[in-house]
Amino acid sequence: MGFLIYFLIVMLVPLWAQFRVKGTFVKYSRVANSSYRTGAEVAREVLNANGLFNVGVEEGRGFLSDHYDPRSKTVRLSPENFRGHSIASTAIAAHECGHAIQDAQRYTFLRFRHALVPVANIGSNFSWVLVLMGIFFQMSGLLLAGIVFMAAAVLFQLITLPVEFNASNRAMDQVVSLGLIRNEEERNARKVLNAAALTYVAAAAVAVLELLRLVLIFTGMNRSNE
Repeated sequence: MGFLIYFLIVMLVPLWAQFRVKGTFVKYSRVANSSYRTGAEVAREVLNANGLFNVGVEEGRGFLSDHYDPRSKTVRLSPENFRGHSIASTAIAAHECGHAIQDAQRYTFLRFRHALVPVANIGSNFSWVLVLMGIFFQMSGLLLAGIVFMAAAVLFQLITLPVEFNASNRAMDQVVSLGLIRNEEERNARKVLNAAALTYVAAAAVAVLELLRLVLIFTGMNRSNE
């Protein structure tokens, strides 16, 4: 019974977060912003206001594929946000510019997250091999190694949380101070950003739960070998 509850939590929480962000985005992508600027125009104005003339704004591919690429110094917006004039496109475009501002100002958590990328990639791709081998062959050493690698990936997800929340706060400050949205629009823009943040919170929560479960398995394996 306990395993079933755990399985439902691990499966349903991320699905609920994805459903929430898509639903919120669809709702506010139908509400035009008062300035009638596209997401691309909002991004360009925010970047220019912060002296980031070297950061490009490009149209990407895919639904909600918006991101900031620190390597090429480019804000890439999904087609619906690049071309859209909605509250949703304004909020998301400004959020990605928030990451560009973090990068320019060498925001501590963002630098830490970038430094963790190689280790986190290894951890997320390689840890399960060690975990499964450790459990199957009852080798606690292999299981522990898998847990250590997984912990690095979990740390990356935890560090992502302050990075995302800070980018959203920066975004709201920018669109309000630059007059890109009116006061009554601010609440709806925050709803879009808060819904997006839920996906990161859900992913981090599930990752921590899974890590704790493996630690309990490791503890039980050691006790049985005593």
